[in-house]
Amino acid sequence: MRRGSEAQTDEHALRDFEARLDEAKGLAGAIDLVVADALIAPIAQIRPATYLGKGKVEEITGLVAGDDIELVVMDCALSPIQQRNLEKAWNTKVLDRTGLILEIFGRRAKTKEGALQVELAHLNYQRSRLVRSWTHLERQRGGFGFMGGPGETQIEADRRQIGDRITRLENELKKVQATRRLHREGRKRVPYRVVALVGYTNAGKSTLFNRLTRSEVQAADMLFATLDPTLRALHLPHGGKAMLSDTVGFISNLPTQLVAAFRATLEEVLEADVILHVRDISHEDADPQQRDVDAVLRQLGIDPEAGGRILEVWNKIDRLSPEERANFRKIAARRPPEHPCFLVSAASGEGIDTLLTAIEDRLASSRTTLALSIDASDGAGISWLHRNAEVLDKKLHDGRFDMTVRVDETKRDIVVNRFDAVPHGM
Repeated sequence: MRRGSEAQTDEHALRDFEARLDEAKGLAGAIDLVVADALIAPIAQIRPATYLGKGKVEEITGLVAGDDIELVVMDCALSPIQQRNLEKAWNTKVLDRTGLILEIFGRRAKTKEGALQVELAHLNYQRSRLVRSWTHLERQRGGFGFMGGPGETQIEADRRQIGDRITRLENELKKVQATRRLHREGRKRVPYRVVALVGYTNAGKSTLFNRLTRSEVQAADMLFATLDPTLRALHLPHGGKAMLSDTVGFISNLPTQLVAAFRATLEEVLEADVILHVRDISHEDADPQQRDVDAVLRQLGIDPEAGGRILEVWNKIDRLSPEERANFRKIAARRPPEHPCFLVSAASGEGIDTLLTAIEDRLASSRTTLALSIDASDGAGISWLHRNAEVLDKKLHDGRFDMTVRVDETKRDIVVNRFDAVPHGM
């Protein structure tokens, strides 16, 4: 259920609510819940006690009793008091949007890091749910020291235990962040450039990841199919190499505590040289989804309007009609050079070569192009160049290879000194 306004009766608003309802049903299906009924509940004003008005609460009471419902999901953020009162009114478990997403994350996390992040977010959420509403939380307990001081109530003890566990998890995640920093420093020394995928959940990031890296990362038609971060080698057209990072999908109204909890994962995005914003261009809500992703990027300190390292990837063009595809190509052609977009199908491979070339060109913007001549018998030198530089051109002439290569600044002096290279075009 999602908040609305009785004045919003136009077709666009109704379509927006229906799309949000479909997304909520998709979230429920992601943890194998069977949706018995789904409805939009327009309200003029949020009620502090129950969020919904009295009439709507009574209506849903009848639905819950009639269909023997075990769980009601509210696609909004409920206060602890609202959640408690609704559970009393409906005599069943109530879960809000944050709680539902946490349940999904809990199932999807496979690595130790992912599990730590989920547990931290869940404990912060749970701590906010500790309200004075159950009798066992109102009893005082005796004891001393770490077992609770005189007169300490159960709710205070529970809150303290949760706080202690949160502190331990935060310390463990700091170690994870330190390890990630070491890995990033190691990649800089090699050096490997980093390309990160971001996008709305179910935009096809993992399918594109597999297509670009020839990997077999789980890719399914479901919300939050991927949670834990994944890094794989990305081979570029002229022999260069980068690291491609797949990240957790974004979603509208992503709870702030989840963004904070997954900051260690999303640091790969912050450090990336190129960010690929993958969009499901066939989705009817492609534009609102773009705005939701941009909002999360801003929370991370990335300005989506700043040109430079963000490339938009308009995915799933295989689902478009020929007319729609032609229209999107015209729109893409009118985009300014600093904000390009690329039409691809991660499923069929259409447009992937063009995207790879664009990634390579964007990464090359901070590289130097050099010209050199090397004896054809210098196998070790030629091999070194192929491993450490992008070989753009290579021609055999009088027993020597005339080569044009592109290198990082960290390798520029080595190539200049070892092979007497000069800037290309001189």
